[in-house]
Amino acid sequence: MPLPAAFIAELSALLGDGWRVDPATREAHASDDSRGHQPPEAVALPSTREQVQAIVRACRAHHIPIVARGAGTATTGAAVPVSGGIALSFSRMNRILDIRPEDRCVVVEPGVRNGDLQAALHAHGVFWPPDPSSFESCTVGGNLATNAGGPRAVKYGATRDNVLGVVAVTGAGELIRAGGAYTKCSSGYDLTHLLIGSEGTLALIVEATLKLVPHPHAQAGLRAFYRDASAAAAAVSRLMAQPVQPAMLEFMDKRSLALLRHNGSAVPDAGAMLLIEADGSVDGLPDTLAALGAAAEGDGLIDMDVAQDGIARDTLWAARRALSPALRTIAPGKLNEDVVVPVSRIPDLVAGVEQLSADYALPIVCFGHAGNGNLHVNILYHPDDPGETARANNALPEIFKLALSLGGALSGEHGIGLAKRDFMPQAFDAATLATMQAIKHALDPDGILNPGKVLPEDCQAKC
Repeated sequence: MPLPAAFIAELSALLGDGWRVDPATREAHASDDSRGHQPPEAVALPSTREQVQAIVRACRAHHIPIVARGAGTATTGAAVPVSGGIALSFSRMNRILDIRPEDRCVVVEPGVRNGDLQAALHAHGVFWPPDPSSFESCTVGGNLATNAGGPRAVKYGATRDNVLGVVAVTGAGELIRAGGAYTKCSSGYDLTHLLIGSEGTLALIVEATLKLVPHPHAQAGLRAFYRDASAAAAAVSRLMAQPVQPAMLEFMDKRSLALLRHNGSAVPDAGAMLLIEADGSVDGLPDTLAALGAAAEGDGLIDMDVAQDGIARDTLWAARRALSPALRTIAPGKLNEDVVVPVSRIPDLVAGVEQLSADYALPIVCFGHAGNGNLHVNILYHPDDPGETARANNALPEIFKLALSLGGALSGEHGIGLAKRDFMPQAFDAATLATMQAIKHALDPDGILNPGKVLPEDCQAKC
């Protein structure tokens, strides 16, 4: 639907060259790292929170949808403007406002890239724990929107665990503040953690106070190979049940290892592999490493080696980071969903995925953050083959059904977006969905913030 002339004139005057309607800019904001594609009617690039407020108020007055956007690395279609309207890019709100190592926090705008933030913090001897695979390009705002995680989440937590406070603009155009530069608070409702992971459907975060952690003095990695996925999954349960917590704990199945070998990595022919990282003090690291190594031992262990120097560790983790892009060498089509289950149910999840791979005659590659029970299940197919495409789309609901049957959830770090929205009634009962709907209505009374995402359509129609 064309935008009203009065609305265009208002935002043009407000934003100047930060208001774009040219086809190239609209197309650049039409999709994210999913299969979704829909150009917005216009793109707004605000530089201040006041401009964000004015944009939201204008959109509310004219009933125009707003989709907030970071770097577009989301995989669920959360940043696709499926209802048209405007895409609100935070690319110009990219300042690190205040680094406060004495308070173990940093204050940032949402457009700051995760990698740039980590580089700025390094000189202060601290880091922000969330480290998704797209950390070099993804923005803090995107991390906040999806509650992003990464390998370090097993020890340091995901984004929600590492945010102390936010300033945000609601769907009514009101500026709200929650939390601050402190780690303990028992004052009112926890709006900070409510907004983290809400995918821009409740409010637009314009500032965040992030919790920082000192860099460990020493790090080392273990690489353990197992007879099969069940043996590796059982080792994950042992590793997470003992007192010493790994800094990272990643799982790769047999197909993952075959793909690594195909791409030149030196890994043996095994049924599964665990990448285990330890960090801590120089004096304490050997004991930590020994405890993790002892827990990794057990039935089905084939081999285990240690990577203590920086080059060896970098090589070990480079193979893990290269895995997802390399999947395209098996088949050009990929359905990548990150389900999560209790750690004790990982063996059942892996066994279930292997059975689905056989049932649907498709390669399904399974790897990810085993220490959190958060695995990435990749269904691979050829889009030009109608039979494979149909089987892939039919297998996807079975993956979600399997995770939920094991006491898990639809997503551990990617979010719901558009891709998983219609499965929400399987994950939550009617009363819980109604509560979510009520929260949505309270913060976004006209339903203009990222409509069509997270909540199923029948819930959104009632908002």
